[in-house]
Amino acid sequence: MPSPRTLYDKIIDRHRVMPLNDIEGPGEQLLLYVDRTVLNEYTSPQAFSGLREAGRTVWRPEGALGVVDHVNSTAPDRTAIAPDADAQRQIDYFARNGRDFGIEMYDVLHPRQGVEHVVLPELGWVVPGLVIAAGDSHTTTYGAFGSVGFGIGTSDIEHLLATQTLPYTRLKSMRVTIDGTVAPGVTAKDMIMAVIRAIGAAGAHGHALELAGDAVRALGIEGRMTICNMAVECGARVALIEPDEAVIDYLSGRPKAPKGELLEQARRVWADLRSDDGARFDREVHIDAADIAPMVTWGTSPDQALPIDGAIPDPAALPAAERQDAERAIAYMGLTPGMALEAVTIDRAFIGSCTNARLTDLRAAAEILKGRKVAPGVRAMISPGSSTVRREAEAEGLDAIFTAAGFEWRQSGCSLCLAMNDDVLAPGERCASSTNRNFEGRQGSGGRTHLMSPAMVAAAAVSGHLADVRRMPLP
Repeated sequence: MPSPRTLYDKIIDRHRVMPLNDIEGPGEQLLLYVDRTVLNEYTSPQAFSGLREAGRTVWRPEGALGVVDHVNSTAPDRTAIAPDADAQRQIDYFARNGRDFGIEMYDVLHPRQGVEHVVLPELGWVVPGLVIAAGDSHTTTYGAFGSVGFGIGTSDIEHLLATQTLPYTRLKSMRVTIDGTVAPGVTAKDMIMAVIRAIGAAGAHGHALELAGDAVRALGIEGRMTICNMAVECGARVALIEPDEAVIDYLSGRPKAPKGELLEQARRVWADLRSDDGARFDREVHIDAADIAPMVTWGTSPDQALPIDGAIPDPAALPAAERQDAERAIAYMGLTPGMALEAVTIDRAFIGSCTNARLTDLRAAAEILKGRKVAPGVRAMISPGSSTVRREAEAEGLDAIFTAAGFEWRQSGCSLCLAMNDDVLAPGERCASSTNRNFEGRQGSGGRTHLMSPAMVAAAAVSGHLADVRRMPLP
């Protein structure tokens, strides 16, 4: 009788082409078949140049999809021509690569353009049991569907395009179980920020992280994507949630999803995509959902986070291993130990990114903004996760709520998440942000980022300072 296996090991076993060493379990090196990849204009150019120099073709063009998202403008009236000449060269070369190698590409004016990790799921192109590798670390997002997704570098992209395989090292397995029910005002973003705070920014390093428990199963698919997306911020190379009927419902009717008899066949194949009873995890962590509050980061690492009713920590009171990093973070962020988080004023508010710019995120923020105005002195902007999300939000009238409140209603792209276009913080500006990283300079040199959920960004925008969404009565 075979030994119980984790969901991660089952998927890797199904995609093993051949072993590359004699190790069994974590540390095994193997040649891994990769089902799909998504390409962007920023991390793929060198891979295509390498293919050209070597005279190679793309092994399976239909297994790749390209989306312009990193450097494009998000201006409401943007055109096909980027305002920045270097950005335009990257976009033009990306389009040429699609034409020359037979890969479908969504340019900046394509009706389905958007942030890659928002676009692929809404197409129905991410289904359970796949291996998806791409040149972006937040490829972990696809774990929400029970697929192994992970980020790769440029040379790996070239190898993948040429062979549809990658040399791969099997990871250790870790499971975080969040049981119970979250309180009102607590979102998927707060759940994953609480996990990162609990285990640290390197807490899942070297592991495939499976997320389980009542609170995770209760999330919609978009919330599950938020959790898997940010799992990389605690070092997880892969994040996974067991697929269930909610995944099937989400896929139903999407343009690239299986349909009819093909879907029924797939459903039978997906039926055993779960960790077996008795499967061994190298590490287990349990968190009570009732202990999670709306979260906000105070420092320059995603694990430097606290419940919104907390205060900036005193480095002297922290464990010695954390003290130096805390002192540097507090200095960079321009804060004072003991200062209440809700006393921290902001200059900017941003809702966007592959973490939190889907339709449910926009609805949650709009609920807070309805009938309210952005505080004087705060510049607030929203970049929907995709052009599809933007259209759907407009059909519901959400754009009118955002603009009436004083938010800029922009086009889709990575935007202020990583400041590769003209959406950039000025030195010293402080931003309440629904994004995924608060590193020094992430949103612009000298910019200061506080991560939180979209509803918390909306609460901060109308308050002019970090604010507790639980104390914002809905109209």
